[in-house]
Amino acid sequence: MLQKILVALDCSETHQHVLDEALALAQATHASLMFFHVLNSFGQGHLYPVYPSADAYPALYEESIQLYSEQLWRLEEEGMAFLRSLAQQAAALDVSVECSQSRGDPGRMICQAAENWKADAILMGRRGRSGLREMLLGSVSNYVLHHAPCSVILIQGVLSDAEALQEYLDVC
Repeated sequence: MLQKILVALDCSETHQHVLDEALALAQATHASLMFFHVLNSFGQGHLYPVYPSADAYPALYEESIQLYSEQLWRLEEEGMAFLRSLAQQAAALDVSVECSQSRGDPGRMICQAAENWKADAILMGRRGRSGLREMLLGSVSNYVLHHAPCSVILIQGVLSDAEALQEYLDVC
């Protein structure tokens, strides 16, 4: 019996499809949901800590640290705002929801959160990467399938033209 479902969400165009499936499953089983988002600096596209030498350039070093901290804070705020907006949709359907966010490798963080929360299942999207794209960019869903402490439900997504182009540019 599903009582606790961790719903791994990202800000891709397919998140609404994953959300819809999670809400339908929660309503059918009366399960509680945890909306979970992972901040991954390499996946965000604009959060790269580059620190010049503190000895040679002390002012530039301090400025770099400050800039990185501000970017990270902004991404954390945006991530929680994203989760709260989705939680409002769940609340409108009388679905019990918690929201959580973490930093790090998405696959590992999803598995760790599911274990800590004692989830009965993880529901997440799958972008459909295969071949060279999967080898070079990795597959969060593949990692979770092989390392999750509970059942995993994958919702197949389709890459939009914009997402496919961005992945191509990331590989090049």
